[in-house]
Amino acid sequence: MNKDLTRLLRPKTIAVIGGGAWCQQVILQSERMGYAGQIWPVHPKANEIAGHKVYGQIEDLPEAPDAVFIGINRHATIEAVQVLSSMGAGGAVCFASGFSEAVAEDDTGGDLQAQLIAAAGDMPILGPNCYGYINALDGALLWPDQHGATPVDKGVAILTQSSNISINLTMQKRGLPIAYMVACGNMAQTSQAQIAAALLDDPRVTALGLHVEGFKDIREWEALAAKAHAKGIPLVALKVGASEQAQAATVSHTASLAGSDAGAQALLDRLGIPRLSSLPDFLETLKLLHCYGPLPSGNIASISCSGGEASLIADMAVGTGLTFPPLSDDKKTHLRNALGPMVALNNPLDYHTYIWRDERAMSQAWSGMTGEDIDLTFSIVDYPTTDATDWTCATRAALQVRADTGARFAIVATLPELLPEDVANDLMTGGVVPFMGIREALAATRAAGQVRAPCLLPVLLPGSAEASRTLTEGVSKQALAECGLRIPQNRTVSGEEEIRKALQDMQAPFAVKGVGLAHKSEHAAVRLGIQAEDVADVAAEIGTEAILIEEMITGTVAELLVGVVRDPAHGFVLTIGAGGVLTEVMRDTVSLLVPSAPEDIRTALGQLKIAPLLAGYRGQPGADMDSIIAAVDAVQAYVLQNADTLGEVEINPLLCTRDDAVAVDALIRKA
Repeated sequence: MNKDLTRLLRPKTIAVIGGGAWCQQVILQSERMGYAGQIWPVHPKANEIAGHKVYGQIEDLPEAPDAVFIGINRHATIEAVQVLSSMGAGGAVCFASGFSEAVAEDDTGGDLQAQLIAAAGDMPILGPNCYGYINALDGALLWPDQHGATPVDKGVAILTQSSNISINLTMQKRGLPIAYMVACGNMAQTSQAQIAAALLDDPRVTALGLHVEGFKDIREWEALAAKAHAKGIPLVALKVGASEQAQAATVSHTASLAGSDAGAQALLDRLGIPRLSSLPDFLETLKLLHCYGPLPSGNIASISCSGGEASLIADMAVGTGLTFPPLSDDKKTHLRNALGPMVALNNPLDYHTYIWRDERAMSQAWSGMTGEDIDLTFSIVDYPTTDATDWTCATRAALQVRADTGARFAIVATLPELLPEDVANDLMTGGVVPFMGIREALAATRAAGQVRAPCLLPVLLPGSAEASRTLTEGVSKQALAECGLRIPQNRTVSGEEEIRKALQDMQAPFAVKGVGLAHKSEHAAVRLGIQAEDVADVAAEIGTEAILIEEMITGTVAELLVGVVRDPAHGFVLTIGAGGVLTEVMRDTVSLLVPSAPEDIRTALGQLKIAPLLAGYRGQPGADMDSIIAAVDAVQAYVLQNADTLGEVEINPLLCTRDDAVAVDALIRKA
């Protein structure tokens, strides 16, 4: 249920329940940030807390508060939430722990969480096991610990399920204006996606960063992505759970369902949300998005006064998808006028030090590396930690480039410690991105170019029935064929007489396979190129009670794997990749979610390492891409029809020829 979080996140009155050091900090933090509203401490015994009059009980408050920090034990928290809800409070932060995140140690935690949700009713709550939030725009801090936030007029919003990470992120010295920091805690009632959607309603929020441990409700995330796109506010994510250890930590931390990492990546791709892999990359991306929003593509330019730095950024950009377009004639003319004849003109550009300290010449040269064909220009500058006085010319030149050209421009330090905080703040104020680290700058630029409109098709949500029955290959193929999948002519037979009858209607050569084995190749139960007179002997060698005889497909261009696995956290994960017996060795796959449109399937096929084979490599014929897409669509059709009971479906291989795509092996596991 969507709740109105306006009063909770942008309160005019704050109540603080509890009297310990944590609760005192909430009062002091808001006062230091210049909060202009009223603060009402609640405590049964104290007369004064942090210079404020204390109310003995919640019912004594002058009116229903907009936002409440509840800093008392978990049992008392439930009682307080019930009273606040009944009096019409705007919302509460539940600081106490010992709820669902602690079920492994205390089996009453789940029951207490259910009681908390019931007590809240229609009143929104953050947490439990939650630090709350910092609103640096209005000075409202329901936050019981240290932080590094400062007042801002506009900035990014960051949401994380980890209170400790949220504290650390506020301590950044990178020039990033943080408007909101929200620790989501257990999300017993109000989810991360719901909080994020509420923050999008504040026009002072420029971008939104999400540290995600698990996706609780796919429909909420789809709604969030659609709302963000409609408002033009970019989203980026730092999603954990790529390793088994991270998934285990996620479950123990917030009782989130981590799901597969392939599913998480496919969901983020579908929502148009770029994924970062580290906190520095996350913060640097938010800086770029705060200044310029999403980038049109990945065309970049770099200028530095050292050939070493030019070579370094060129090498580090390899594999990122970013490109350095060659300099146009107009740019070369502009640069030659600024730099003279002694500089070799390239992108990346080493402009030597001829013009250092000449701010006008520096800005003119740096401007020459901007233009409509460049999405972002880097000027690599390292400010010495000893005496940076002689480097102020670089700061002023960068600001002048931005003022003169309106181009997207960034100062990049090769090491984070070589860009002072005061310089970073000055650059941000002037609309120049201060990047701390070349790798981080490239990662941020790549991510900013990946923000896109979310897919309009809702993700197919799976059923929960245990998929314990594996269908035979023949039955699996027939079920998929009824949905439009092309399969070879085949017969499942037992004994020599059935073999003889089956061969009368089929054309050699044949593939002969054992029936009832999940991985037939490992049991030497797949024999290829068999002639009719040899089928009975081969069947005896394989040794299974029944065999599958199948006409062989010729003219294969490539073999593909097409598989769908039920992922309770993300839906049905559709995996397309290089197939055959070397699938696990090649590990050449891309994952989507069901349903995926034909154009998305075509794009995914183009991302595979074997894409050149499919397109026709070195004069050889290519595969029929329309037939491949039709085969994938047939698999999706089966999934859509059997979503309540399906656990897994796999085709391996799908033989791709120049005019067809035929499934020669299939497996279905369902309830």
